[in-house]
Amino acid sequence: MHATTLSTPPTPPRAADELAEMLVDAHTRSLALMRDTLEARELGPRLAIVNPPLWELGHLGFFHDHFALRGLYGLPEYQLADAERLFDSSSIAHDDRWALPLPSREQTLDYLSRVQQAMLERLPDGMASAAQSYVYQLTILHEDMHGEAFLYTRQTLGDPAPDLGSPPPGQAAEGGPAGPLPGDAAIPGGRHRLGSDEGVPFRFDNEKPPMQVEVAPFSIARAPVTNSEFAAFVEDGGYARRELWSEAGWRWRERQTLQGPIYWRRDANDGWQERCFDHWFPLAPHQPVVHVSWYEAEAWCRWAGRRLPSEAEWEVAASRSPSPDGGSLTPGKRRFPWGEAPPDARRANLDGWRLGRLDVATLPEGDSAFGCRQMLGNVWEWTASPFAPFPGFEPELYRDYSAPWFKEGRYVLRGGAWATRSRLVHNGFRNFFTPDRHDTLAGFRTCAL
Repeated sequence: MHATTLSTPPTPPRAADELAEMLVDAHTRSLALMRDTLEARELGPRLAIVNPPLWELGHLGFFHDHFALRGLYGLPEYQLADAERLFDSSSIAHDDRWALPLPSREQTLDYLSRVQQAMLERLPDGMASAAQSYVYQLTILHEDMHGEAFLYTRQTLGDPAPDLGSPPPGQAAEGGPAGPLPGDAAIPGGRHRLGSDEGVPFRFDNEKPPMQVEVAPFSIARAPVTNSEFAAFVEDGGYARRELWSEAGWRWRERQTLQGPIYWRRDANDGWQERCFDHWFPLAPHQPVVHVSWYEAEAWCRWAGRRLPSEAEWEVAASRSPSPDGGSLTPGKRRFPWGEAPPDARRANLDGWRLGRLDVATLPEGDSAFGCRQMLGNVWEWTASPFAPFPGFEPELYRDYSAPWFKEGRYVLRGGAWATRSRLVHNGFRNFFTPDRHDTLAGFRTCAL
């Protein structure tokens, strides 16, 4: 990991008690996600897309230690001897993480506790400084991202669903069966400022500086593609029809030997079941399809005569509003599809409390101004846009967050999934994965050709 300096991007100061609450909450969620796995197996099984659980937990402590205690406060030593040699993801290759002389589970948990306590003790009364606000949010949101990754790791390994405890007030699970939400929303074209501006409390480096783009009129689905819509593609031989796949997509499909999404199987009556963690369930027809790669989304679009939206189109549909006559875009952007109010359980399926998806017609209070539903939460949505820097991009304190991945052939995803923490996502947040990844909580929404 590159050495840090105290130079931090301009960030609005936050109340110190808010940062403390977020820090404790992130740590509590990490333990809820990992403790039973650590007890069952600290290091295994070894897979290309999975980190050793004990290593990943220690890495979370190291990230706080490195950027906050060392970088921000200038402490001369890490809170654990050899922390950098053991837990620095930027210098330790994935395959090497399995052979490190890691501390015990108890020592690792103690390390995390000591780091957290040291960070809490250094927060002031009242408002935190701009530098504290930036660094604390950076390290907390990094831990949130690992928490989501650990949820889809549990899915990959067929582990039981975690016990996350009871949701806080306002986050109790809402929404039962609600059915499909067919149809498109017509979006007028116009100029759009793509990315995140100073009105967003915390921005990652790849969200800025915002860039002006011209977006032509388009029509986008009001909801993501559902299980039943994807099943029709499978039943029509979609995984065997070479003409529906790109060259790279077909090579990937042949290596995978898939005949459908990775966690689907036929039931005794020739219907479909889906594995969720360690249990198989009848396929929920109106939930969004999930755990599909960009290649699978691309093939479905070619079969259906549709296309993936660009990330600019996605952001316009999520953040802009129509003029009274519907023929143009009004000035300004919404931070969330529904407006400026923070996400809650009435508007978005976020924060993991439901431990799964909802039907695509659920949560109408979260609609965008154009009537697009669930643009935040439920499933990440692939876009057609390669992950690239905006003009004027500069890497920030965590220099390895974005810059190393721009030339790796990754694609942008938008919107967040059911496991994503609500404090992380907004209309301008950019996720990014390689097109072969189907272990993540990704689905897709489409546009008319």
